[in-house]
Amino acid sequence: MDKPVTVVTGGAGFLGSHLCDKLIEKGHKVICLDNLITGNLENISHLFGNENFRFIKYDVTEFIHVEGKVDNILHFASPASPVDYLRYPIQTLKVGSLGTHKALGLAKAKKACFLLASTSEVYGDPEIHPQPETYWGNVNPIGPRGVYDEAKRFAESMTMAYHRYHGINTRIVRIFNTYGPRMRLDDGRVLPTFISQALKNEDLTVFGDGSQTRSFCYVDDLIEGIIKLLETDFHEPVNLGNPDEITILEFAEEILKLTLSKSKIVFKELPVDDPKVRQPDITLAKKILNWEPKVSRIDGLKLTLEYFKKKVAKS
Repeated sequence: MDKPVTVVTGGAGFLGSHLCDKLIEKGHKVICLDNLITGNLENISHLFGNENFRFIKYDVTEFIHVEGKVDNILHFASPASPVDYLRYPIQTLKVGSLGTHKALGLAKAKKACFLLASTSEVYGDPEIHPQPETYWGNVNPIGPRGVYDEAKRFAESMTMAYHRYHGINTRIVRIFNTYGPRMRLDDGRVLPTFISQALKNEDLTVFGDGSQTRSFCYVDDLIEGIIKLLETDFHEPVNLGNPDEITILEFAEEILKLTLSKSKIVFKELPVDDPKVRQPDITLAKKILNWEPKVSRIDGLKLTLEYFKKKVAKS
């Protein structure tokens, strides 16, 4: 039987590379497209030489052509951390709009299943807590974070339009904070920042008073949920994340304890439109995917810490 052929855009990124691994493990042939503005070849170098993996350096905001059959397209191309999307605001908007359009065009041409990587950021600074998929969000479209939030909201609209108008078989996953090996030290998100600062015995920078909350999902749990979603026929958005919520200040203290660091905690002004709370309502994922996270934060952090120790030693 022919192996399914799956295109992963942004496949050299943190999540994209873990997806490539899992799909190959599950018997797929994977074509990874990435222009490497935030992706890294190191994340996929172990796959080079694997007959079921192909890497093409490509900007998906251009017309996408792939020879032969394609069964699935997983659209993960986008800067995903505030540091990246504030550095590349126009590219972020383009990959969310033009890139999604081109990837959906490929899905239409190949009669392939299309899965969009959306984000909890579509909820903005939420007024409903925890956030269910039915919540429409509270987003500032002209604020600095709007380039990412609105790109993903547009991408969701475009995906649903292709589903309704062209009958494309689509999925939408709203991804909440995820962490694990292959995150960049300079990613700018709270977890790599804290671990990196702690390992270097630098001050841990907490924004505001640290009372804002986040919920962290280990990457293996998330990837399992994405594969389960791909294998269903559910078209509406689905939240994937870990509902175990913690304040940023508590999290900073947890990292100091875990790393045995001599770092101190310092406080800085809260960035514009920084969400005060973030916790997924995963009732839907439990119901339709029979999915919930299994890896505890402390176990996931220990695995991630080992990876970061090696990265810091090299840097």
